[in-house]
Amino acid sequence: MAKPSRTRRFLKRRRELITLALSSREPEHPPAGIGPDPEISKLDIFLDRLPLAYDELRIVHLTDIHHSLFTPIEDVERAVHLANQLRPDLVALTGDYVTLSPSYIWPVARSLGKLRARLGVFAVLGNHDFQAGAPEITRALRAQRIRVLRNSHFALRRRSSILWITGVDDLWWEADNFPAALNALPAHDAKILLCHNPLGIRQAAEHGVDFVLSGHTHGGQVKLPVVGSVFGRSKLGERFVEGWNSLNGTQIYISRGIGKVLVPVRLGCPPEIACLCLRRPPAKQHAQV
Repeated sequence: MAKPSRTRRFLKRRRELITLALSSREPEHPPAGIGPDPEISKLDIFLDRLPLAYDELRIVHLTDIHHSLFTPIEDVERAVHLANQLRPDLVALTGDYVTLSPSYIWPVARSLGKLRARLGVFAVLGNHDFQAGAPEITRALRAQRIRVLRNSHFALRRRSSILWITGVDDLWWEADNFPAALNALPAHDAKILLCHNPLGIRQAAEHGVDFVLSGHTHGGQVKLPVVGSVFGRSKLGERFVEGWNSLNGTQIYISRGIGKVLVPVRLGCPPEIACLCLRRPPAKQHAQV
């Protein structure tokens, strides 16, 4: 039997995704992406001030979706499915949901609305979101019950324990307001900050934030021998382009993200979903026994 053409396979995937969107049910077969699946990066993050009630809290981090011609909705749906398979306690979204055109805003929001997490889905906006229309993206995400933190904070409460989830608007657009997001919070409480641009770690450290989740750099997106990262260079240096790092006692994880900009390829820099397990340091764990 002859194999179906590439066009027929593509249209079949489209019909499956439309059916999924209308039914709001998990597909019988996981949605297939057009590009390669994101790599799943798993890492333990040890926080001195983490309350015992939130030890082993699992955060799944998605960023830089960039739904556009370069990143079709099939790839977004696939990333959402893979994120849900990790069974997160909390999902963190750190901006750049679309590239340029506002016509992509509601489709990507509906796809991200299928994310499932026990404690909720939290989001901040990136520079491309401000370019495409920050108010519209905020409305679209909130319509999907995603909590958008715009220079604000939210308290996770379990018994007498509190863990603060905070978020700031984009630094490039000078929309960030760290005092509004953080100044009212008790100094001794643990704080997680969602900040699209990793440059925010400098102000995060000044405000006593324990852990920052960022994107923006795409991990470089295109990496060449000798030259290294073509895009996504950081003013803080190469160590703040991707992965884990710290500055003045504040830890950060910078994800390579899902999508693409400027050029429709990733080279030596695959897309990524980060699965981060918050942990208390071993000495503190033992002290509670």
